[in-house]
Amino acid sequence: MVASDHDRASVEGSGIEHLVHFLPKGDRAQTTLENVFPLIGLAFSKEGEEDLAERLVSLRALGTVPDFPVKRLSAHTAAESAVIIQALVDGGVGRLARFSSAITSELALLRRERETLLENYRALEDAFQARNWEPVTEVFAHDPYVDPKDEGIGHLIANAFVEQLLPVSSHGVAGIALHFNSVPRDGGELVVVLSYVESGEGVAEWSVPFSQLVPTWNFFALPRTCGGGARTLRVRVSTTGSETIGLSLGYPIASEHYTARSETRHADLDLRPLAFRIYTGLPGVKPTRMPNMIAPTALLDGHFIEDYRLSVDLLSQIVDVSVTPVVPEFQTVRYLEHDNAVVCHPLASGVSAGAIGRAVEPGTISFSASAIVDHPKGAPAAVSFLLAPANSNARSEVAELARKGSVKPSAFFSGWREVTNQQPININFQLDEPVRHPMDLVILSRAVTDSVDFSWLKVSGFRMVKQSGGASHVQQ
Repeated sequence: MVASDHDRASVEGSGIEHLVHFLPKGDRAQTTLENVFPLIGLAFSKEGEEDLAERLVSLRALGTVPDFPVKRLSAHTAAESAVIIQALVDGGVGRLARFSSAITSELALLRRERETLLENYRALEDAFQARNWEPVTEVFAHDPYVDPKDEGIGHLIANAFVEQLLPVSSHGVAGIALHFNSVPRDGGELVVVLSYVESGEGVAEWSVPFSQLVPTWNFFALPRTCGGGARTLRVRVSTTGSETIGLSLGYPIASEHYTARSETRHADLDLRPLAFRIYTGLPGVKPTRMPNMIAPTALLDGHFIEDYRLSVDLLSQIVDVSVTPVVPEFQTVRYLEHDNAVVCHPLASGVSAGAIGRAVEPGTISFSASAIVDHPKGAPAAVSFLLAPANSNARSEVAELARKGSVKPSAFFSGWREVTNQQPININFQLDEPVRHPMDLVILSRAVTDSVDFSWLKVSGFRMVKQSGGASHVQQ
């Protein structure tokens, strides 16, 4: 609270003088609050009220504190008024003021710590520049090489993955760069996972839309360098979506140990590693002449991760569990072997659904796929995914969703996404915790307009990420 020096005699001895800041007599144009945030102004005389009103005009011009009311009190009832004011300030207002003061102090400490960190960072940069060092140093490079016989591994990483061992110690690694000879404008995501070979622990994962990549080198940065003992790093590359990307391979080498490998045989991988570069130094710094820098979407410290795809045998066992009053004249749910995709055509009413039994393994923490209406005249549709316990009735789970708009507590629902025939969409389904038991995967579709003509909804590129080791998923 603030009061004029004219009323100092009325305030002193009332028991609240320690809560009142007196504005001194003198030049009113130089009024300052001296680190005080006023809630109310008190006046016990006409002179004090006028003085406060004029000083409030000066304070308002500063624009640093909001206007506060000025209350005129009687000097004869100062003792009674002081008791009420004391109760008000010591109550909710007092607690709020003390809380605000504590927050202000914490913010000041954080600001000082931030300034200290920035000063230390500048000192490191100065040290590098003084010795003509680069903040980030390339310690290994294998340049891209185009063989006339190359078929390209775009379809391979879309349906499986490619792994590459890094031939340097993990200690101090701040990021890696991968080369792409062609990048589609959209239609999928690149998934890069960096992990340790010896323990299987993950380091980081990058899920990058194709639109953020460039057809040259792309730098995948780490928020902090790999520490601890010197271990072997492994990078795994895969994609989701209907489009394929041109991941570049390097020159043939003599050592099979450092060649790129996959679970599926491919002629291009014969004694050839990926085209990649490895960098050490300060984390979060883009190397010179590198066109972009991509931050990880997830940190996997302490995670033992494994991604897997749904096999042809599983996908071909899809069962129609649709809940709809419409009797279709054609098969609405089926597996397309030549596209390695599932079709789930919506109907005018109800929910079309196909269930794949025990498709989701225990430990699965996330799931992704690509969807598109695969016909130039196809009507838009809505698509979603449902994970149901393996011992449950999938049709009843779909009926529950169709009737109530929600699923049972034992199931997981991704939510509806609209999809058209213009371009595919990527659906990422992240669970709060890994599933503990095998689960059925149910693919659902429904109409979003009055028409479902040619609405051949095609879902492909199924990718599951399985986690073990008891660590929780950490989003960056």
